[in-house]
Amino acid sequence: MPCSMTGFARQEAKYPWGTLIWEVRSVNHRYLEPHFRLPDFLRELEPSLREQMRKSLSRGKVEASFSYQLGGTDSQQELAINTTLLKQVSNAIDNVSSELGRTNASIAPVNPLELLRWPGMLADNDIDRDELLKTSLELFKQAMSTLIDNRAREGEELKNLIEQRLQGIETQVAQVRAILPDILKAQREKLLEKLESLKVDVDQDRLEQEIVYLAQKTDVDEELDRLDTHVTEVRRTLKQKNSVGRRLDFLMQELNREANTLSSKSIVTDTTQAAIELKVLIEQMREQIQNIE
Repeated sequence: MPCSMTGFARQEAKYPWGTLIWEVRSVNHRYLEPHFRLPDFLRELEPSLREQMRKSLSRGKVEASFSYQLGGTDSQQELAINTTLLKQVSNAIDNVSSELGRTNASIAPVNPLELLRWPGMLADNDIDRDELLKTSLELFKQAMSTLIDNRAREGEELKNLIEQRLQGIETQVAQVRAILPDILKAQREKLLEKLESLKVDVDQDRLEQEIVYLAQKTDVDEELDRLDTHVTEVRRTLKQKNSVGRRLDFLMQELNREANTLSSKSIVTDTTQAAIELKVLIEQMREQIQNIE
């Protein structure tokens, strides 16, 4: 079953010590292109997150964002400041100020709020770091599972749309097959009437040769057979479980090639219109396939 490359998932988990949220969104792309927006304490998990994504997806531009709020819902809980880091940053500021000169008017006073935003400045002694990393990774796996389900559900809708177009192609092929004998017969009669109106003596053997040549030139049985074959292959591909987007895109090119040949061999408006309708159906499928993994 094909999967769409477009999807969104949001996974949230609340704990006594805080709330963790993963948001993952994906759009179509030729290859798998992951992007992560992570806080500093989660950077060490990025290789594991990328590996988990590669195991789950094969194509698509995927953006994963992590947000958190520590401290739970207890409004009385005080913020814990990393005093060691604060002293280090404060000493560094003093050293820089000393080098530049304390009387330099261009030196602005340090904003305490900026210090609180310093990575690692706020600590929570009640939270085990290993537990936080493990929980974040597990929540990401759940978000990826939700994303895969959403992409599979949309992929099923795309499959149904493609199947409708395949049925339309089969209808056009069947109609052309049905009128082919009448087309050849009409062309033969038209040629004979033309010669009769010109009152020209024509060698019958040569005439038959020309009629045979005309029939061969306008024969599209082979193109119709290949159209049927490609339609069958598209259906077979849609049943596969692995990534099928690239193969489906190739099959669209082959279908379009046969439709172009049918158009070039057309000698009546009926087959010309059929070729145009085939191209429309193929293009509609191609647009949908751009979103299939």
